[in-house]
Amino acid sequence: MYTRILVATDGSSLSKKAVASAIQLAATCGAELLALKVVPRYPQAYFEGSIPLSAEEIGRIEKQWTESAQAQLAAIAQTAKSKSVSVKAVTVKSDVVSDAIIAAAKKHKADLIVMASHGRKGIKRLLLGSETQQVLTHSHIPVLVLR
Repeated sequence: MYTRILVATDGSSLSKKAVASAIQLAATCGAELLALKVVPRYPQAYFEGSIPLSAEEIGRIEKQWTESAQAQLAAIAQTAKSKSVSVKAVTVKSDVVSDAIIAAAKKHKADLIVMASHGRKGIKRLLLGSETQQVLTHSHIPVLVLR
């Protein structure tokens, strides 16, 4: 049915449930799992919401975020391998999470994207946005949304 499943994670508890479901689905289908974590770039300007920092400090923060992402992906890989699922961990730097997820799915030829939805409504959805909604709207690859 599926041969390559991309699961996007943000490290939240809801996202961890989606990862567990994706691992189970990959095990059932005999599919390869692509575990994806999108790491943001540090805002560079005051208008983007940053405080002025030196280039060295920004580099240190971004490195810390990348190392944290790699640790999360390593944990996912370990769990997947314990269920005999072939896994590839992918870290992508991007400010637009939904675009990064879709691009990674295309690049790695995923035939399913699995991700969680936080189910935000009203003003929270308006202010915080919905990466899941953006992926659903713009992806040509099927998307499984878990809550």
